[in-house]
Amino acid sequence: MARDLPVGGDRSGESPGLDPHTVPSPSYVIDEAVVEHNLRLLDEVQRRSGAVILMALKAFALPALFPRIAAVLPGVCASGPHEARLGKECHGGEVHTFSPAYSAEDLEEVLALSDHVVFNSPAQWLRFRERCLKLDRRYGLRLNPEHSEAEVALYDPCAPYSRLGTTVATLREALGEHPDLLEGISGLHMHTLCEQGSDALERTVDVTEQRFGEWLPQMQWLNLGGGHHITRPEYDRELLIRVIDRLQTRYGLQVYLEPGEALVLNSGILVATVLDTLVNGMPIAILDVSATAHMPDVLEMPYRPEIENAAAPGERTHTYRLAGPTCLAGDVIGDYSFDRPLQPGDRLVFRDMAHYTFVKTTMFNGVQHPALVLHNSETNRTRVLRRFGYHDFLVRLT
Repeated sequence: MARDLPVGGDRSGESPGLDPHTVPSPSYVIDEAVVEHNLRLLDEVQRRSGAVILMALKAFALPALFPRIAAVLPGVCASGPHEARLGKECHGGEVHTFSPAYSAEDLEEVLALSDHVVFNSPAQWLRFRERCLKLDRRYGLRLNPEHSEAEVALYDPCAPYSRLGTTVATLREALGEHPDLLEGISGLHMHTLCEQGSDALERTVDVTEQRFGEWLPQMQWLNLGGGHHITRPEYDRELLIRVIDRLQTRYGLQVYLEPGEALVLNSGILVATVLDTLVNGMPIAILDVSATAHMPDVLEMPYRPEIENAAAPGERTHTYRLAGPTCLAGDVIGDYSFDRPLQPGDRLVFRDMAHYTFVKTTMFNGVQHPALVLHNSETNRTRVLRRFGYHDFLVRLT
């Protein structure tokens, strides 16, 4: 998940009217009005293209918003039995599940909960096909078109030696040994993008047709995966609709999309508090939020989150290194500059913190886990959905 918006740039992602001192610290605050705006854009794509857009639970999963989301997005995509159950019980629509590999036990749960089940390799499909065909489900095979669009290797499903998806060479070899391999397979799945535009999708589709086009007419559906930044202002939705129409017209396919962050882009903030300041070669501020525990992509990606009323180092009068409260020496968020010195008790607001944040957090070191809060910037209504405490920490260990 590449996040490369510059500090001090566009101010989307704020929650107008929200005083950060009125919510717990730390807390993730999701703006319902922005989610509603994003849903309208996604719904327009669905209506005009005929594609089905699924909610990617791996990117965002807040059951309090599921009823509204389900009214627009008819299903979810899951990565295993737990997400599949969450989708089934809390969303209530279609459940599409993919995993790089299933254990026999996990697959039984997935089959009970899912409408579509996608297999990563011909070997996994052949291992479980007999069991699967006893059930009325739709089964798919994930492809690897060997075409990289993602700029960071960590998020590139088509990087060299990727475990994700079946290459055309592997598919041909498997068909040579098992000519009936595709019996029971009604669709194909692919995923190559990471927060990218429809131009990247068009290039990927071109390559996919070149490499796998001979099998597309046999299929009923094609899932184009995630990474589509559909709700970003500069995203070319007209091109997306044309690409979808081309696939559906040429091959008679039902097209599915699984955008993750597009649903909640610019809808969330993370509220933090300055706990202490010190100097060791440069001013340092310790916050009650942690890079490693609360925004792991800062270290994994890495990426630099935006902060309201802050700028790049040196651009404003006072530059600080912002760090977390854990014992990890590298628990550092980054260097930022401010108009005035930071003081203990100051609130900082990290922007665009809805996707791939609280779904990835840990309770490492027993640090305070951020609360979950809903805010509506149109009505100025705020609800604290959940606070976390010692019992939540304990039950993960006992």
